[in-house]
Amino acid sequence: MRSPDLRRLLVLGLPTFGMALAITVVSTYLPVVARGEGGSTTAIGVIIGGEGLIALWLPVLVGSRSDRLRTPIGGRLPFVLGGTPVMAVCLCVAGLVHSVVAMGLVVGVFFTGYFVAYEPYRALYPDLVPDEVAGRSQSVQAGFRGVGTGLALVSGGLLLSLANFVPFVFAAVLLVASVVAFVFLLLGRGYADNLHGTGEEDAAESGYARVWELLRERRALRLFLVANGLWELSLGAIKTFVVLYVTAGLGYSLGQASLIVGAVAVIVLAGALASGRLGDRHGRLRVVEAGLWVYGVTLLVPGLTTAPAAILAAIPFVALGGGMLMSLPYSLLMPLMPEGEHGALTGLYSLSRGLGVMLGPLLAGVAIQLAEPLFSSTEGYAATWWVAGLAVLVSLVPLRRLRKVISLGASDSEHGGVCSKSDAAFSQT
Repeated sequence: MRSPDLRRLLVLGLPTFGMALAITVVSTYLPVVARGEGGSTTAIGVIIGGEGLIALWLPVLVGSRSDRLRTPIGGRLPFVLGGTPVMAVCLCVAGLVHSVVAMGLVVGVFFTGYFVAYEPYRALYPDLVPDEVAGRSQSVQAGFRGVGTGLALVSGGLLLSLANFVPFVFAAVLLVASVVAFVFLLLGRGYADNLHGTGEEDAAESGYARVWELLRERRALRLFLVANGLWELSLGAIKTFVVLYVTAGLGYSLGQASLIVGAVAVIVLAGALASGRLGDRHGRLRVVEAGLWVYGVTLLVPGLTTAPAAILAAIPFVALGGGMLMSLPYSLLMPLMPEGEHGALTGLYSLSRGLGVMLGPLLAGVAIQLAEPLFSSTEGYAATWWVAGLAVLVSLVPLRRLRKVISLGASDSEHGGVCSKSDAAFSQT
C-alpha cells in the first residue's frame, strides 16, 4: 500500500477508535451498573437492545440525507459534528443515574447521537477510498475499532472499581479527542476533495423510497443484510453479557474479568487485522464462510462446559472469528453500492446491524433467565453462547445463497449495473 493511501486510511480510522470505545463501554459496563441497581437480565437486554430499535429507522434517514446535503464542509461532517457532543454528554451522565428507567433513557439518546454521527462518517469510506484498497481500508478501520474496544474492555472494569461514572467520562474524553483530530486532519491534509455527496440535491425526499427500491431489486443485498443481522445478533449477545458471564457465571472478580476480556481483545484485534489481508488474497466470501464454521462451533463450547481447559482451547478461535466479523462484512457490501447512494446503503447496513443488536441482547437475556436451572453452575449465563453460536451457524444459509447469486452473475437489470463491481470484488471466491 502506498504511503499516501495508508495516511488517508489512518486519518479516516480515527473516529472509529473513539466511537468503538464509547459504545463498548456502554454495551459492556452499563449492564454491570444496571445489575448493581437491581435490573434483571431481561431489562438489561431491552436497554442495550435499544440500539437496534433506533437502528431500524434512523441510519437510513441520516445516511440518505448526508448523500444530498451541501455545506462548505460537505454532506457528511455536519452530522459527525452534531452527533458527537450528544454522545459525550450522555456518557458523562450514564454513570451518575441510579434508576434502570433513567439508564434506558440516557442510552436511547446516546444511540441516537451515535447513529447521527456514525452513518455519514462511515459513508466517507466509499466516498474517499479507491476500490483497490477498499478491503484493506476495512482492516485498518477494524484495527482502530479493535484498539478502542480492547481499551474499553481492559480499562472499563478497573475504572468502574473507582466509581460508576469514571469509565464513562474517560470514554467521553477520548471520543471527543478522536473526532476533533479527525476533522482537523481531514480538512487540513487535502483528503476531503469528495466530501460532498454524489446524490442529486433535489432528491432529498426520495432517499427512503430509493433505499427500499434498491433492497427490493437486489437479491444479493437482501441476502447480505440477513446474514449481517445474524452476525450482529451474535456479537450483541456476547458484548452485553460476557462480563457478567465471567464474573457472576465463572466467579472471577471484576478486575480479573477486565484482564481476561482484555487479553481476548488482543486476539480479536489480530483477527481483524489479518482478515482483510486474507480476504484480499483468497476472496472475502470464501474467508468469511470458512471462518464462520469454526467461529460458530467454538462459540458453543462455553455453553457446553465450564472446564477451564476446554474454554481456553476455544477462546482463540472465538476471538479470531469475532475479529473477522469486525473487519470483513462492510467490505462485502461496498462493491454492491451504486454511486450516489453510499450514505443510504450504509444506513441500510446499520439497519441490519440494528436488528441483530436489538435481538441479540434481548434473546440472550431471556435465554439466561429461562435456562438458569439448566446452567445453574453459571447462573444461566452459559445460555449466551448458545444464542451467539446458533446465530452464526444459521447465517451460513444466506451467505451460501449470496455466493451462488454472485457466482451465477446476476443480470444488470437485477443489480442496476453494480454486478460487474461485485463480481470483481469477489472474483477469487
